[in-house]
Amino acid sequence: MQKGERIKGKVTIVTGAASGIGAETARVFASQGASVVLCDVQDDMGQSVANEITDAGGTAQYQRLDVCSESEWTALAEAVEGKFGQINVLANIAGISGRPAGMTVQVGNIAGTALVDQTLEGWNRIMEVNATGVFLGTRGVIAAMQRAGGGSVINISSICGIVGSFANAAYHASKGAVRIFSKSVAIQYAKDQIRVNSIHPGFVDTPMARPGLLGNESGQARMAATPLGRFGKPVDIAMGCLYLASDEASWVTGSELVIDGGMTAN
Repeated sequence: MQKGERIKGKVTIVTGAASGIGAETARVFASQGASVVLCDVQDDMGQSVANEITDAGGTAQYQRLDVCSESEWTALAEAVEGKFGQINVLANIAGISGRPAGMTVQVGNIAGTALVDQTLEGWNRIMEVNATGVFLGTRGVIAAMQRAGGGSVINISSICGIVGSFANAAYHASKGAVRIFSKSVAIQYAKDQIRVNSIHPGFVDTPMARPGLLGNESGQARMAATPLGRFGKPVDIAMGCLYLASDEASWVTGSELVIDGGMTAN
């Protein structure tokens, strides 16, 4: 996209920034004047995106982060505020789907396990990354945002945090948790001008979602459920993140921004 100044001077943290929506959000933030700290556990990919941004004239650095680690979040917030003097925006984008490891094409129309086949270990892992990671990140930046006079926390939920489906109840539960968590924190910290909103993507072509889009039965069902007739692109969600990060959204908090090609309007 063209360079601009919609979030010029803002210091931003983006998790899940090595690929997909996170990587594209980092690129968009940098193109609009922000300093971006990209976080992930895929170090080579994350560093590559950071290098791409700096080569294009943007301000970015990569920092390894396990979003499930309380101590790593504490260290990250201290380091970012120490280097840049403030933290203005956090985009909690890191997440996992719960599909079996190594799946490249989904067979059938069910994205994850049926409830009776869901292991406690699998349930806990999905909740840990998708929900607890958002909690730790949000809590970790609150004090810095208070010192900065406000800020914007953007939590990626899903249409699965609004509607149900045939399986993968753990994923739905984790994304529903993100939705309500965001509203609660928005109310608690509105007095500090800290805005907290959730974004609910539909079927977006990312490495995590691609198995379900490539599968013949699953892909056709998802396309048929999307009135605009195409799957989303990472930039579609990144532009929503940009809006919520910017001062254009200064009166927006506790909201749900649905970006799904019309899927949930059915």
